[in-house]
Amino acid sequence: MNPEYPFQPQQQPVAPQPPQPVQGYAPLSPAPSPLQKETSSKKWTILTFVFIFTTLTASGLGVWALVNYLDQKNSVDNKVSTAVALGVKNQKEADQKAFDTAEKEPNRNFTGPDDYGRVAFKYPKTWSVYEAKDATSGGTYEAYFSPGVIPPVASDERYALRLTIEDKTYEQAISGYESLVKKGDLKSSSVTIGEQNGTRLDGNFTKDIRGSAVVLKIRDKTVTLRTDADTFATDFNALIATVTFNK
Repeated sequence: MNPEYPFQPQQQPVAPQPPQPVQGYAPLSPAPSPLQKETSSKKWTILTFVFIFTTLTASGLGVWALVNYLDQKNSVDNKVSTAVALGVKNQKEADQKAFDTAEKEPNRNFTGPDDYGRVAFKYPKTWSVYEAKDATSGGTYEAYFSPGVIPPVASDERYALRLTIEDKTYEQAISGYESLVKKGDLKSSSVTIGEQNGTRLDGNFTKDIRGSAVVLKIRDKTVTLRTDADTFATDFNALIATVTFNK
């Protein structure tokens, strides 16, 4: 004790005070622990993988959708192009057919020799006619018809129409086709022109000629009108419908 002060109060221990934040500075956060660092790294890795996977998936779907769209577009374009080309082709064919039909009008009149029954009919004006045998001295009368220039007369040549008037009986003329009918190369059917009955033959007359023929009896002679190609079938049928003759 201090002699000058007989009594001195005993000092109380002072409890430590937590550090006070310095004004103007935020308190420092505690440093993350190693476990927290590892967990955070795993999260970022997972998120990165998910992002990459999602991006790749979206890109793949986008590419697939684009390819599929282009395929469908090309398919539709091809179908449209085909349909347009077919429509144009059909229209051209229809226009050409109409033009060809109009070109044949008006029909021309043909009249055969009076002594051979005066066979007459109408034929397209675009056809030419050539009398190979006029029968002025008897025998067989022959005339050939075809569009444009008449080809040289030959048995294997094809004509729009062959007209023959033979000095033979109807039965003799028909018998010449019997073997082809039996073989099935020709189909035989009855036909009537005016009041005259006859025979129609359709099919293969030779290996090179396929067409139709109408055989008629006129007086003591036989008339055969034949087309040598199915191409002329419509014209041939129209022509047959106009046939007249003297009994």
